[in-house]
Amino acid sequence: MNKIVQTEREAQDRVIALFRNELGYRYLGDWHDRDDNSNIEETLLTAYLEGRGYSSPQISKVLDRLRAEADHPNRDLYENNRAVYELLRYGVPVKLAAGLKTETIQLIDWQHPERNDFAIAEEVTLKGKLERRPDLVLYVNGIALAVLELKSGCVSIGDGIRQLISNQRSEFNAWFFSTVQFVFAGNNSEGLRYGTVGTSEKYFLKWKEDEKDNSRFPLDKYLLKLCAKERLLELIYDFVLFDGGIKKVPRPHQYVGVKKAQKHANDHEGGIIWHTQGSGKSIVMVLLAKWILENKPNARVLIVTDRDELDKQIESVFLGAGEKISRASSGLELLRRLSQPTPRLLCALVHKFGKKGSDNFDVFIKELRAQPSQTFGEVFVFVDECHRTQSGRLHSAMKARMPNAVLIGFTGTPLLKADKQTSLEVFGKYIDTYLYKEAVEDGVILDLVYEARDIDQRLGSPQRVDSWFAAKTSGLNDWQKAALREKWGTMQNVLSSYSRMEQVVNEIVLDFNVKPRLLSRHGNAMLVASSIYEACRYYVLFQRTELKEGRCALITSYSPHTKDITKEDTGANTETDKQFIYETYNELLKGTTAAPGKSRTETYEDQAKQLFKEKPATMRLLIVVDKLLTGFDAPSCTYLYIDKNMQDHGLFQAICRTNRIDGEDKDFGYIVDFKNLLTKVENAIAVYTSELDPSPDGTDPQILLQDRLVKNRERLDGALEQLAFLCESVETPGGDKQYIQYFCGNPDLEDDLQEREPQRLALYKTTATLLRAYGNIADDLERAGYNEADSQRLRRSVDQYTKLRDLIRLASGESIDLKAYEADMRYLIDSFIQADEPRKISPFDETPLLELIAREGIAKAIESRLKNLKHNPEAVAETIENNVRSLILKEGASDPAYYDRMSELLKEIIAERRDRALEYEEYLKRIAELVQRVTTGQGEGVPEQLNTPGRRALYNNLGEDEALALKIDETVKRMRPDDWRGNRVKENVIKYALHEVLQDEAEVERIFLTIRQQPEY
Repeated sequence: MNKIVQTEREAQDRVIALFRNELGYRYLGDWHDRDDNSNIEETLLTAYLEGRGYSSPQISKVLDRLRAEADHPNRDLYENNRAVYELLRYGVPVKLAAGLKTETIQLIDWQHPERNDFAIAEEVTLKGKLERRPDLVLYVNGIALAVLELKSGCVSIGDGIRQLISNQRSEFNAWFFSTVQFVFAGNNSEGLRYGTVGTSEKYFLKWKEDEKDNSRFPLDKYLLKLCAKERLLELIYDFVLFDGGIKKVPRPHQYVGVKKAQKHANDHEGGIIWHTQGSGKSIVMVLLAKWILENKPNARVLIVTDRDELDKQIESVFLGAGEKISRASSGLELLRRLSQPTPRLLCALVHKFGKKGSDNFDVFIKELRAQPSQTFGEVFVFVDECHRTQSGRLHSAMKARMPNAVLIGFTGTPLLKADKQTSLEVFGKYIDTYLYKEAVEDGVILDLVYEARDIDQRLGSPQRVDSWFAAKTSGLNDWQKAALREKWGTMQNVLSSYSRMEQVVNEIVLDFNVKPRLLSRHGNAMLVASSIYEACRYYVLFQRTELKEGRCALITSYSPHTKDITKEDTGANTETDKQFIYETYNELLKGTTAAPGKSRTETYEDQAKQLFKEKPATMRLLIVVDKLLTGFDAPSCTYLYIDKNMQDHGLFQAICRTNRIDGEDKDFGYIVDFKNLLTKVENAIAVYTSELDPSPDGTDPQILLQDRLVKNRERLDGALEQLAFLCESVETPGGDKQYIQYFCGNPDLEDDLQEREPQRLALYKTTATLLRAYGNIADDLERAGYNEADSQRLRRSVDQYTKLRDLIRLASGESIDLKAYEADMRYLIDSFIQADEPRKISPFDETPLLELIAREGIAKAIESRLKNLKHNPEAVAETIENNVRSLILKEGASDPAYYDRMSELLKEIIAERRDRALEYEEYLKRIAELVQRVTTGQGEGVPEQLNTPGRRALYNNLGEDEALALKIDETVKRMRPDDWRGNRVKENVIKYALHEVLQDEAEVERIFLTIRQQPEY
């Protein structure tokens, strides 16, 4: 048999020939026995500089300065490499004598790659404390810019990566890497991986470009891409960052995104860069800003966010990357700076473009457009998290103040919800997209593992509840009692009971003692609470566990001020929710001294976040509500516990807190759900994965949008019809007096109010339905089919019916100040609702969420199943849409008689909660069964011997010929070489064996494609 696997020597010879014959590099030879091999070959650099016309004294000074920076004894490799990079990129300033002009001598001609001396040497022996010999070194003008380690196709590429890493250690040859910008490791079977100085093994990257081209080894293909003269210099010049102690080179999608954005900038055209959460969006922002400022002399770059925290993060990221950025503290300061030539790089909040006290915003916008702000230069505006900041009045103000600015939006989540002025209309088309599933497949982020946990609840003593409620509300009329029930008889209040929250705390503490990454203290967790009040209660509960005394922190938007509680004391010797929050914060801030320019709360939060990021073994748990769930600098964690109803962008960004790669021992991000949100999680990731996906399985987000619009228009139009019918009997002229008479009679007479109560209830209920339906599509009226005139009439109708409801409530006296009863109702919830221990109800074990979605077909179901439901009512209960809709609470006012007694109301809600959990459990089981069936490929009537996915795939693709399928299975398993995928030589071994069985070349190629997709082969 002919030799199958090339040796490392043969692969190296082939690669050298590629550099010489196809890339045009000079061959310097085998430097195995050569003395004094260096990262700065002075003879070669001198020859290059002489060819550029520089004198010997100038060259001598250049060599001295370059060598001094490269070999500085009092700096580490990172700092030496950074100093050399500055000289490479910006040149070496040389002054031969006092009084003479300083001249900057360029070591590399970046603008004309062909004028440089590109060369390659092999077996470069490095004499240090311990001798090493890199396989290949790439020199440009005698300066070592890249090192390449090659391995045989049967040896893991990881060996080459680890060799590159160890070579950079001080006991080996760290000195040589002070000039190196890229390091490569490759073999024939796995292709090529790349990194730079200081890159750890897990962060070595795989290039992606022209993936369909399979004409040669991937190693050769990507060396041709990355080491082409123009590309290599471009990558070094425009795409290298020194970021807070870490040197970074671009991932493929970052390179592509920046290149596309450069073209848009040159064309003075805006657009949107959508790179999924965790994929390095901030690096794209920094690289693009640097390029614009360097290539456009009159350019200014303004980075706009909608949150103060993100504004500060933007500033810190640019400063960390060595870019000076000016942060505007006020609107006037921002406008003043924009009118001047400097600073060229600024950041600000979108709120700085507004105007305080503007009663008529439309008039304000017209004034701005008539006389916009004077800006100096060519202004480029980067809008971070543009799915939020693109909408609203403040954005309109920004556009009006700078009508000629180029707007580039950045987002990590897709733009599903169209505003009247959609994101695409504001910014232009998509510049580049990088989908969630691409990032997982590329290893840029981790996949997610989901687990649902249910906590059953029950009412303790209905009789005692009745007695307690009657005693506390003896002074209220029936309507006021009903209002109190409606306020406190909600699902959220049941779920915030002390007993249930205690069980959640116990469950999390248990996880910290049994889950490997939490137990090892390499990972930590975040708990998302539904409100600031609940977050405070959770914090207090955790102070009674092992997660106390600096191991758990509370981070919300609240900061305690005395004015918060000045109107909270009801004189009943009880504590309202606001008082509890205030006292909790006062307690946790004890011992915290405010840092300069910050409040005590800000100082506390900064310290907690720093510990959470840098010392996970110390700061184990953060309790949050909204903060830290969004933004590129939000901390990552291993576990995210969700005890809050979330959806859409907020949910997607929150779960992405866990998918960051932050350690060698982290394989997944874990989502623990106490709110039965799986369907929403699936839909979020499915849509965010498939939007703009051109593949046949790609989901059209318009299906979701149109389904929502149609259904909400039906509700909206129906509510308007009901209200018109309800009010048609009101006497003319239809003023306040006539409406009060119709809905209240004489408000001073109890009998009149009682008699007309059904009309009022119908008004209240239908108006609530109208407001919900209108709120759901207020930003999509045009897409929902309303023209401008219809929209204006609709807005007037909504406004009129809302005012009518308020008028009738006031006239009938059907309103109540609930503050005085807050503490008593909280006591009822805490005392009489009991919770059982949590139980796991999602039977997915370690199935990653992305795999779960792909296997079950949720992304396709969004497109197909929702259409089918319209014609198949029986299937509604079995679909995801039904699970989402089942989360909608019943309205307490729909049947007031039923909710007369407080205990009946509470029992109804608890029963609904329990029933929903059981239905949800069945739903999860059905999905798990489907995942199992699809994963195994097991259909009805398949022979028992076909007991693996590979065998069944062969059987299905060979005309259900069992004997032939088993023969092919046995042949492949007997003949397959190790690591054969992507290696044409090894693949041909399998194809030759298949031909012996099939005797048909076309059939061999067809079946081989099936075999290649089966992991068992």
